[in-house]
Formats: sequence, C-alpha cells, structure tokens
Amino acid sequence: MKDKNLPNNYNSLSLEELTTEANKMIEELENQKDLGNSLHKYQNLIKLNNIIEKKFQMNVKEINEKTKKTISKINQKNDTKKIK
Repeated sequence: MKDKNLPNNYNSLSLEELTTEANKMIEELENQKDLGNSLHKYQNLIKLNNIIEKKFQMNVKEINEKTKKTISKINQKNDTKKIK
C-alpha cells in the first residue's frame, strides 16, 4: 500500500499528532457498523501507521546522529585535556 492516497498534510504533522489521528481512526472503526466502509478505513489506518513508522525511524536516526556528535565533542575535549 502506498502512502500517497492519504492527505498530504500527514507528512507535516508531528508523531503525536499522527498518533492522535490514528487513535481517531481506530475509534471510528470500533464504532463502525457497516463492514463495507470499514475496509477502506482500515486500509487508511495501515497507511497512516506506515507514515508513523517512517517518521519514527527518521527521528531515531536524527537522535543517533546528534548523540554521536555530542560524544565526539566530549571525547575531543577529553583528549585535549589529556594532552595538556
């Protein structure tokens, strides 16, 4: 399933906002009585979940990169102190 069928504004939302949107979809599905309509909503929920996963992975990658830079700076400072 491609994410392209969902509204474009999902890409600009934060993880918290996307999670809220997913929770709304889940509530709608739980209250849905017409199963024919449920299939389309469930597919959209899966697509939204994929967007959330991708955004989460990107955030984890950014955090790892920042952490590596910070550790590198600390190591450089410690090395400089050892040399003196």
